[in-house]
Amino acid sequence: MKVIKEKHALAMRWTHWVNFPILAIMIWSGLLIYWAHGVYSITLFGHTFVKFFPDWFYQFFNLRRRLAEGMAFHFLFMWFFAVNGFLYVLYTIISGAWRELIPKKSSFKEAWLVVLHDLHIRKTLPPQNKYNAAQRIAYTAIIVMGFGSLVTGLAIYKPVQFYWITWLCGGYGFARILHFALTIGYVLFFVIHIVQVILAGWNNFRSVIAGFEVLQEPAVPGLEQIQDEPNLITDPSGPKD
Repeated sequence: MKVIKEKHALAMRWTHWVNFPILAIMIWSGLLIYWAHGVYSITLFGHTFVKFFPDWFYQFFNLRRRLAEGMAFHFLFMWFFAVNGFLYVLYTIISGAWRELIPKKSSFKEAWLVVLHDLHIRKTLPPQNKYNAAQRIAYTAIIVMGFGSLVTGLAIYKPVQFYWITWLCGGYGFARILHFALTIGYVLFFVIHIVQVILAGWNNFRSVIAGFEVLQEPAVPGLEQIQDEPNLITDPSGPKD
């Protein structure tokens, strides 16, 4: 028997879907800004393995010579990103939803078991409620990353006015490295998140849109036979003449 179960509240769904295009615009505009001073790379023993980002990358996505445009978009949507994140955190606190998101003591161990299950190495999942252990860690981490992006962003946006924030971030240069690393983290999270959504299937995806999921409840033994044969249900008052 199929039953409908509420899973995600409207506020949770709203902030989730609003955040997706905002963060996409923030990453895009951040690339326009980074083009003007792209100095980061992965270099070992004098050999550069990865350069962020090669010239063909900027040419393919038409990211060159658009610094002013990137700054305008980045600093505008920064406020939408901050307000949406604040409303999300506020909702989780007021509604008590944070209890389902914050990792527990056993979450890190159980998260490893979830990974083994996703890789088809382990057959069964550990006990879980609304979110499994891996999701608890990932969703909490993304909140911390969002706060880190705002703090480091302010540190490099107004290093004179917010000098104390820049100092707390280890200086302008280190704040910029942290801000860039967090952006790479968002991209990796997007990729993993989308893959997980595809693997979870339509029922899970629908719950993030409509707020409910359809579950298959186990059948009660003998119920179908009684429903198919109503004559088996006797009158408690006894036989009638």
